[in-house]
Amino acid sequence: MTKELKQQFTRRISGANRTQLVVILYEMFLAYIGEAEKAYGVQEKEAFRQEIKRAKGCLHELMASLNYDYPLAGNLLALYTFFDRQMTRADVRYSAAELAPVKAMMRKLHDAYETVSAQDTSAPVMENTQTVYAGLTYGRNSLTENLTNEGGSRGFLA
Repeated sequence: MTKELKQQFTRRISGANRTQLVVILYEMFLAYIGEAEKAYGVQEKEAFRQEIKRAKGCLHELMASLNYDYPLAGNLLALYTFFDRQMTRADVRYSAAELAPVKAMMRKLHDAYETVSAQDTSAPVMENTQTVYAGLTYGRNSLTENLTNEGGSRGFLA
């Protein structure tokens, strides 16, 4: 994952509500699976394994965030467990074939959560974070981002 993409995810996480955080986790998972497929294509075995490990980290976070008060959580847990086994199988066999169905199903889940996320109007999980304004000024080859509340407590209340 590129440095810019990591920064974009970090910015989005700081202003996201609970549903948006799930969408971001799905996007991070899909990005890591994409990187694993690229690494497999150029025969970089260690990079392939590292990206699968990172994708599994996102998957485990999704598993840990399930709310078992709803019956759907059990179904999602079964799917996530299947995905985990498929990724382990891909890692052990050094094969990207097992990743394709996982990626396709996770893309569908991402799209579903993205639709739900558009309807969620709850407040962001993180409070007292910096606001980033991008695109207000730009140079010839760069985009300038301006931060507000630079000297604030950045999450710590006095």
